Order: sequence, then C-alpha cells, then structure tokens
Amino acid sequence: MYKNHYVTAIIPAAGRGLRMANGDGDTKQFLPLCGVPVIARTLSAFERCEAVDAVIVVALDEEIGRYAEIREKYGITKLKKVVPGGKTRQESVKNGIAAMPAETEIIAVHDGARCLVGDGCITGVIASALENGAAIAAERSVDTVKISDGDGNVAKTLDRNSVFLAKTPQAFLKDVYLKALENAPEGATDDAAVCEAAGIKVKLVECGSNNVKITVPGDLAAAEALIRYGEGKSGFMRVGHGFDAHRLVEGRKLILGGVDIPYEKGLLGHSDADVVVHAICDALLGAAALGDIGKHFPPSDGAYKDICSLRLLEKTAQILDCAGFSIANIDATAVAQAPKLAPFLDAMRANVARSAGIPVDRVSVKATTEERMGYTGSGEGISAHAVCMIAEK
Repeated sequence: MYKNHYVTAIIPAAGRGLRMANGDGDTKQFLPLCGVPVIARTLSAFERCEAVDAVIVVALDEEIGRYAEIREKYGITKLKKVVPGGKTRQESVKNGIAAMPAETEIIAVHDGARCLVGDGCITGVIASALENGAAIAAERSVDTVKISDGDGNVAKTLDRNSVFLAKTPQAFLKDVYLKALENAPEGATDDAAVCEAAGIKVKLVECGSNNVKITVPGDLAAAEALIRYGEGKSGFMRVGHGFDAHRLVEGRKLILGGVDIPYEKGLLGHSDADVVVHAICDALLGAAALGDIGKHFPPSDGAYKDICSLRLLEKTAQILDCAGFSIANIDATAVAQAPKLAPFLDAMRANVARSAGIPVDRVSVKATTEERMGYTGSGEGISAHAVCMIAEK
C-alpha cells in the first residue's frame, strides 16, 4: 500500500547519551554493538526496508563528518543528508523535516538508539500511518502500572490491558504532522504527543519487545545478547576450528603468537611460520565458511614471503568484518616439547587481541607438550590448535 508513496525516515541522533556514562568519549550512537556502531545498525535497518525511500540523520555538529564513513562502510545508500540537531528533540526533528526531499508524503521518525528495529515493525507503522494518518510502534505492558500521588504513594492502578509503551518508528502523513507542528506543545517527549495535542488520533501498532532503546549500559548488554543469541534480527553464532604444524629447523627465528622467542631453532615456512596465528586464522575463516589461510594468503604469492603472521590475522579480521561477522572469542593451544612457552603467553594474547580487534579478555593462548610422543615430542616440529566463536552481525 505504501509502494506508491514516498517515505522519508528522520533519525534523531543528536543526543549525548549522558546516562550511558561510557569512559571512551564516544556518544552512545557510535558505541560498538557486536562490532558495529549502534547508529550503523539503525541505518542498516532502514536501508533494508523496502517501504523507506530516503533517510535524514540529525546529528551533533561534531559528529556530522563521521557519517560519510558510515555511509561508505555499511552501504547506506538511502542516507540523503546529515543535519545538525537542535536544543531539544522536537527542534531536531524540525531540522530533519526541513531537509527532507520535497516529494516526501510520509514521515517516519525513529530514535537513532533503537538499533534492533525489525523490517516488519517499520513497514507496519508506515502502512498504518498511510491508512490512519498517524501511527506509532508500541509494546503492550506486561507489568501492572501504578500512578503516584507525588509523595511516593500509590494514587491509582491502571488497567494493564490499556497500557502501552510508546516506541519508534512513529509515522505520519506529512500534511497531518506539519499541521500538528504549528501548535506543538512545549516539552513533548515524542512525536505522537504533538499529534495528540492537535486532536489527531494516533494508531498503536504492536511491535514486540526486542525494539530496545540504548539508554543505559545495561541496554547495550541486553541488545548484544539479543543479537548474539538470535532473539533479535541477527546474531547466529558459529564455531570454528583451526590446526597448523611446521618443522623446526636451524637458521630461522621462532615466532609464536607474534612473539620472538629465544631458541636454537625456528619454524620453516613461507611466512614467519607462526603456527599459533595460522591456526587462529584457519579457525576464524572456517567458522565463516570462507575457506582457509592457504586460499586467502597462498604460499605461491611473493607478497606473503616472510610476512609477520599477525598481519595475516588483521587481514582475516577484516575479511570477516566485510562478510558480516564479528569475533566473539579465540582460544589457542601451542603444542611444543621445547622451549618453555609459559613466560610468553600473555604477550601472545595481547598480540592476538590487538590484531583481531577484540579485548584481550576474549583471547586465550595456552601451551602443552605431548610427553615426548610424536613429532612435537621429539622436537621435530611445533603445532597449534585453535577454536573460535563468531557472530553474524
């Protein structure tokens, strides 16, 4: 029904998110959520939705320049303009409206921090707005709601069946919303309230409970859980296993986990022969069903001659990112009779974490022997096993 009507989504993202209290200086819209900025996930949802034709972002002045990278990296072709925000949310929305394409017939306003909104929710609200003039996403309350008397006492209990939690998107026929704005009340906390004050009926569209808004740190954790465990719109988990082995020879450095380890022999190979990192790369690529290290970095290619394997891990992480995966954790085990590797394990963990782009507490590197059995036990070579978990973004 909306197919023949031009829909513009306005995404207010000019808040500073003070309740997030994060220590890295980023506003909440640019905090990573399973490896992808919150705002990039929000914009991707509207990019995928066929009902939406254009997107306008309202941003902090100092963040406007960052959206060019978001547009390019995540393929947000519908993003037409990024405009500065106002002192209030209402002012920000007005700035977005002023920048929207002239052919717009339906306006959909959506919080930049509601990054798990589903296609069905967006489409359903837009279709309802086209039919009714105004509509909002809403969640039916599962809790009993009490009204306070102002002194901390219960004044009234509401009928739970009549209580809904207002969410976004909130969509309106352009003419309906622009008329409502003419006498908009001060301090309206959402766009539906602007229409309500003008006597316009707003239709409730139930959209479930996964459409969370990132407001406090706990919301970020909840959203990550929804993504990782498949209760939201994505996040299917995959496990990968990798194995590598190289012969020990004289005249070569021994490099394991990116650490130069003092020893009389080193591992023979086209690159630096770092079996720990090679096993990790194979595990990651295998989890994503993207082949193995030999496919992406073949020994026949002179570009990889004597290359530091941590560079291969960086490239592997980039390959996964471009394919839509984030790395959850890595666990590797080096198998060597000698030398003793325990003093170097922490440095290996740090190297792997840095190259994979994940926190060090998500990386484990261990070492063991084969009790003098087999080729590692006899000192002929060193091997490594690795397992990892990755998540679809």
